Amino acid sequence: MTAWNRVLDLALVVGGGALLAATALALAASWGGLYWAPGLLAGAAVLAVALLRRRAPLVTAGIGLAVAVAAVVAARVAGLPVEPQPALALGLAVLAGNAVRRLEPRAAAGVAGGALLVLAAGPLLSAHHSSGGATVVAVADVLAWVAGVGCGLWRRLEGHRRQELAEGVRREERLALARELHDVVAHHVTGIVVQAQAARVVARRHPERLEGSIAGIEEAGSEALAAMRRIVSLLRDAGDAAPASGGPERLEALVRRFEDGEARAVHLEIPDAGTAWPPELTSTVYRVVQESLTNVARHAAQAATVRVRVAQSPAGVTVSVTDDAPPPARAGLAPRPGGFGLIGMRERVEALGGELRAGPRAPHGWSVEARLPR
Repeated sequence: MTAWNRVLDLALVVGGGALLAATALALAASWGGLYWAPGLLAGAAVLAVALLRRRAPLVTAGIGLAVAVAAVVAARVAGLPVEPQPALALGLAVLAGNAVRRLEPRAAAGVAGGALLVLAAGPLLSAHHSSGGATVVAVADVLAWVAGVGCGLWRRLEGHRRQELAEGVRREERLALARELHDVVAHHVTGIVVQAQAARVVARRHPERLEGSIAGIEEAGSEALAAMRRIVSLLRDAGDAAPASGGPERLEALVRRFEDGEARAVHLEIPDAGTAWPPELTSTVYRVVQESLTNVARHAAQAATVRVRVAQSPAGVTVSVTDDAPPPARAGLAPRPGGFGLIGMRERVEALGGELRAGPRAPHGWSVEARLPR
């Protein structure tokens, strides 16, 4: 549960509790006896169910509607105060809004329509005689329904919008990966062609060495096939791809450009300059560092130090980018751990069978870590 959801639930508890107490006190003063008790129990039950709305939207909405209908019928039959009372109406409005946000359209419309019927007609049906008070309660309950369903609909549309934006980021990142396919193919196939040409010369001058040349061609072909399998589903046209050189040396230039534009120190640790990686691995490492530094510039302006570490082992390559920004600098990111920049990085890393982790680090700051197989 996010911090925002906790705030909403706390507001529901406090607001619902206040409505329960105020209604019970008003009924005790006007009706006397224990006439306030049934409405308090019904309202508390619906509010309790509303706190569980995220786990089972349809089930909780059904339970809330059933309690509300039972309260209306009991009020009519037993001569109790008008139902639904304010706290019950609040809980039912929250359940209706949650259903509109989370359920498929038909179920959401059914729940919202049922809640509107109960809230609009309930006060008039439970009253023993036509009165202005019952009409006022009905109007207030309908307004609560409008607020709840309106919020639910807004959250639903906002969720669709963010999903479309995320899908757009994924498509753009896949296209960016696809642009690099040309570089990967050119790198591997060029090596195969060169070795094949060399093999023809060897066959004429040193036939005994021909087997070694053929083995080299076979190895280069296997490497090309492995690289193609990683990104075979992506297409590209020539464009501004990340560097596809055989090692991590381009990161030094990237870090220097970042330092020139930002008033902070960047500590870079990379393998030896002679380290050779497949082009698709090199470009992914570059993109992860590039996007991480961009995020530091955007979201961690107060960071004094950034550390970029690229390490390799027989199993693969690990890339980590950390900063020491104080908590307020990252406060705006807390509700959105799945930001669009992270989506793009994750898409790229997972395309190579790797794993990406990002989040706050102790005692403060932010960390991005990518593990990539070789």
